[in-house]
Amino acid sequence: MRTYFLATLLAIAVPAAAQAQSADLVLCDRLAADPSDPDKPADVKGVTDIAASDIATAVKFCKQAAPSSRRAMFALGRAYAANRQTAEAMAAWRKAADKGSSAAMVELGVAYATGAGVAKDEAQARKLFEKAAQAGNPRGVSNLAALGGAGGSAPADPAQARALLGKAAETNAEAQYQLGLMLSEGAGGAKDDAAARALFEKAAAQNHPGALERMGAFAQEGRGGPKDKDAAKAFYERAAALGDDDAKKALERLRCPYAIKDKQGKLVTTLCF
Repeated sequence: MRTYFLATLLAIAVPAAAQAQSADLVLCDRLAADPSDPDKPADVKGVTDIAASDIATAVKFCKQAAPSSRRAMFALGRAYAANRQTAEAMAAWRKAADKGSSAAMVELGVAYATGAGVAKDEAQARKLFEKAAQAGNPRGVSNLAALGGAGGSAPADPAQARALLGKAAETNAEAQYQLGLMLSEGAGGAKDDAAARALFEKAAAQNHPGALERMGAFAQEGRGGPKDKDAAKAFYERAAALGDDDAKKALERLRCPYAIKDKQGKLVTTLCF
C-alpha cells in the first residue's frame, strides 16, 4: 500500500518538462540517483543512501527506465546493492558501464579492488578506474591514485591524479573540490591556497557540501584570500544544512570558542556565546 501511495504522490510532483523524459526515469532519479554521478542532471539532488523503505519502489521504476537510460541502469544497480542483491547489482552495473556510465565503472572497480561480490582482481579494477578517470569521473581519478601501481607494488601517483582532476574540474564540482584539496595540501605538485580557494568557490556555488565547508575554513583563516568571519559562518551554515559534519563542528567551535581545561589538559567545559 505504501509503495502505491508513494508512487502516486511522486507522479503528481513530477513537472511536465520532466515527464517528457519518462516518469519512470524521474521517479528513479528521485529515489536512487547517486549525487556524484556525472550523468545526473544538475536539477536532480540524488541520495547518498537509498532509504530501506524506498528500495522496492526504486527497483521497480529504475528497472522500467533502465532499457533506455544508462543512469537508470546504474541507479538500478544501486537499488539492488542496497537490497543486498549483489549479483543483480553487478549485472546492472556491467550493462551501464558497457553503455558508457563512468559511475558504474567506478562501482565495478571498487568491487574488483575489494573482492566484494566478485573475485579480487586489481588489474581489472585499474582498467575500470582508468576508463572512468579518462571520462572525467573524479572518483575514478581518486580511486586510481589510491590503487597505486601495477599489482599494488608502486606508490600512488598524486601528480597523475592532479592532472586528470584538472581536466575534470573544468565542468565538474566534485573534481573542483578534489583538486582544491590537492592544491591546498600540496599533493602532486606545488601548494597554492589562492587557486584552491578559487576551485572551492566554484564548487561551493554549485552547493557542494565539502567545498562550502572548505570555503568557510579558508574565509575564517584568511587562506588564499581575505579573512571574513561572517562569510565563514555563512558558508559553514550552508554546508551544515546539506549534512556536512565538519561544518557542523566548525559552527559549534565558532559558537563556543573558549575551552576550559584542567591541570592534566582535559576539557572541563567551553564558553559559548
